Amino acid sequence: MVELIAALIVVGVAGFALARTIRIVPQATSRIVERFGRYHRTLNAGLNIVVPFIDRIKVEVDLREQVVTFPPQPVITSDNLVVSIDTVIYFQVTDPKAATYEIASFIVAVEQLTVTTLRNVVGGMDLERTLTSREEINNELRGVLDDATGKWGIRVNRVELKAIDPPASIQDSMEKQMRADRDKRAAILTAEGSKQSAILTAQGEREAAVLRARGEAEAVVLRAQAEAEAKAMRAKGEADAISMVFKAIHDGAPDDRLLAYQYLKTLPEIAKGDANKLWIVPSEMGRALENLGGFFNPQRDTTEPTRAVESSRDAEINRAPGPASPQGS
Repeated sequence: MVELIAALIVVGVAGFALARTIRIVPQATSRIVERFGRYHRTLNAGLNIVVPFIDRIKVEVDLREQVVTFPPQPVITSDNLVVSIDTVIYFQVTDPKAATYEIASFIVAVEQLTVTTLRNVVGGMDLERTLTSREEINNELRGVLDDATGKWGIRVNRVELKAIDPPASIQDSMEKQMRADRDKRAAILTAEGSKQSAILTAQGEREAAVLRARGEAEAVVLRAQAEAEAKAMRAKGEADAISMVFKAIHDGAPDDRLLAYQYLKTLPEIAKGDANKLWIVPSEMGRALENLGGFFNPQRDTTEPTRAVESSRDAEINRAPGPASPQGS
C-alpha cells in the first residue's frame, strides 16, 4: 500500500515536471524566459522545452501588427487656433526582449510620443495648411515615431489622422466661404454657358444667312439660265417657224396679188394697242393696192402704175384720219 502511494506520488511529480518542461507557443507570439530572474532566451512559435522550477515564463508578446486609436487631442496651430485631432497608429513588435525590458508599457509610451510629436508638427503650420496637408503630417509623424520607438523593439508602420476639427466659429466661417466659392463658380459657369449659347446662336444665324444668300444666288442663276434657255428656245422656234413659213411660201410660189392680200390682212394687227398713236404706211402700199385691184380685175394692167399716182395715194393715206398722235410727235 505504501509502495503504491509512493509510486503515485512519483508519477504525479514526473507528470508535473513534464508539463512544466514542455511549452507550446502559438503562432505570431513569443515568450520571454528568465532563469533565476535574468533574461535567458525567447521562445518562438512551436514546441519548446524549458527547465522546470529553474526557467520561468515572464510574459507573452504579440508579434502581430496592432492598431491603437487615441482620443482627440487639442493642438494649437501657428495662427493660434485650437484644433482637435484624432490619430490612429499601426505598429508591430519586432524585438520582444527590447519591448519587454526597454520600456515598461510601450502602448502608453507610443501614445504619449504621438501626442507630443503631433503638437510639434502641427504647431509649425497654420490652419489652412493643417487641413490640406494630412499626408505630410502623417509622413512626418511616422518618421519621428519610428526613430524613437526603434530602440524599444517597435516598428511604426503607419500614422493616420482620422479627423481634424477646427473651432465652431471657424467652421461657420469656412462654410460661408465654401458657399460663396460655390456660388461664384455657379455664376461663372452660368455666364460661360450663356456666352457659349450666344456664340453658337450667332454662328448658327450667320451660317443660316450665308446658306440663304447662297440659295438665293443659285436660284437667281438658275432662273436666269432658265429664262435664257427659254428665250433661246423661243427664238429658235420663231426662226424655225419663219423658216417653215418661208419654205412653204417659197414652195407655193405666191404671186404679187396673194402677197398684197396678206399684207392688207396684217394692217389691223399693226394698229392694235394703246401705244400705237401713229403708224406709217410704206410706199409699197400703193403697189400692193394696185396688185389687189388686179386680183379683182384681171383685165387691168397692174404693172404700169405711175409714180405720181403712188405719191398721191401715199399722201392720202397719211392724211387719213387715224389715232391721234401725241403732242410733240
